[in-house]
Amino acid sequence: MNIAIIPARGGSKRIPRKNIKDFCGKPMIVYSIEAAKTSTLFDKIIVSTDDEEIAKIALSYGAEVPFLRPKELSDDLTGTGAVIHHTLSWLKDQGEKFDYVCTIYATAPLLQAPYLSEGFEKLKKSDAVHAFSCTSMPFPIQRTFKITPQNRCEMFWPENALKRSQDLEEAYQDAGQFYWSKLAHKSNQPMFGSDSIPIILPRHLVQDIDTPEDWIRAELMYKALHL
Repeated sequence: MNIAIIPARGGSKRIPRKNIKDFCGKPMIVYSIEAAKTSTLFDKIIVSTDDEEIAKIALSYGAEVPFLRPKELSDDLTGTGAVIHHTLSWLKDQGEKFDYVCTIYATAPLLQAPYLSEGFEKLKKSDAVHAFSCTSMPFPIQRTFKITPQNRCEMFWPENALKRSQDLEEAYQDAGQFYWSKLAHKSNQPMFGSDSIPIILPRHLVQDIDTPEDWIRAELMYKALHL
């Protein structure tokens, strides 16, 4: 059995009420719920939230909210892992057991169901413990630089200053959309380690949404794809 868990606390600081703020006509979290439903992969789709308004919206779009998350798991310092563990422990206490869990972020309006399916199928057929969404970096990280206190530039790797982009190894980043895990297996590796399968998304389907500028860019990307 498979479960999708969508963490969605109410206390977003940089974009107030981010998880349910209107995004191209729908509350943001709805896109994650709908992608999970469209995939038909999940026996349960649960939203873990501390916020009654978020819970009401999630329920109205077909997710389950069997509890309100405790306050001690709803602050700025609580990691996603603790939230997922709490949800799975709560369900276990109710006598429910699952084989795979997929953490889906509430701020993933560009998420598409086929990639959820790809992640599940590749994980199920492998000896890996995780499968997660990622995308390629748009510029070689080996040629990045920092700005010094004197407002000057300093390369992280000066030896790469004159190298051609095509001669540098490609790098990837977390897409921040979904993370599959086998619940019967444990790993001492980080998510971005040797026990994980990367599900590579095209860059036009990936946008982190942490700032108002990110939000505007994500809306423009969504409209270009769907409107």
